[in-house]
Amino acid sequence: MIQFYAPDIESTGQLPETESQHCCRVLRMKEGDEIVVVDGKGGRFRCVIVEAHPKRTAVEITGRESVLPHWGAPITLAVAPTKNADRMEWLLEKIVEIGIDRVVLLRCRRSERKVMKVERLEKIMVSAMKQSLKAVLPTIEEVEDFRSFVTGDEGESQKFFGYCDAAYPLREFVKSYEGGKPVIIMIGPEGDFSPEEVELAVANGYIPVTFGQSRLRTETAALYGVTAAHIINQMQS
Repeated sequence: MIQFYAPDIESTGQLPETESQHCCRVLRMKEGDEIVVVDGKGGRFRCVIVEAHPKRTAVEITGRESVLPHWGAPITLAVAPTKNADRMEWLLEKIVEIGIDRVVLLRCRRSERKVMKVERLEKIMVSAMKQSLKAVLPTIEEVEDFRSFVTGDEGESQKFFGYCDAAYPLREFVKSYEGGKPVIIMIGPEGDFSPEEVELAVANGYIPVTFGQSRLRTETAALYGVTAAHIINQMQS
């Protein structure tokens, strides 16, 4: 099943230009063909094309269903962008396929990349949402200062960050996350969190954890944490 993304499908009855081009020029679909459209807010619509146009394909909605996240509890990943932008793009694609609710880009003291083109990342997330047959587009936030994020109010979320140091008890994420509750997984830059950042995170309720027995790259640790949270929630369902 191919999904198209149109956030305003209910009000406009049209596909955006990029989706119209894919529909009409690439897939060569025409009037009378049935397509599936998602709005990124949980709605999946069955539609019939009434005007096949590469810039403004018009459709008639014939059915609607609600497709909400299935992983039981909201998952937030707060991660410092990698120096290599391709690795961050790869990470965003994979965690959206697996399932994520919110991504926060962190600016840390040792960050080697402090700017990301969020618009490009959003396009990658849209593509991954459609490919994995989801109907909710995760949110992604502009790069935020580490201090601002960790001192913010995150409600009742369980909060963890990847870190391994003799000054703190060695705890594994898979044995620390209780499951069934909102969770924040925070991953630092290639140079790791600074001692001051670690102290600030702990003071604000974040628990230092490890992700297995190997030393992992930033994007690998992030993917491990999100995947582990899913497995833990699935085992409790």
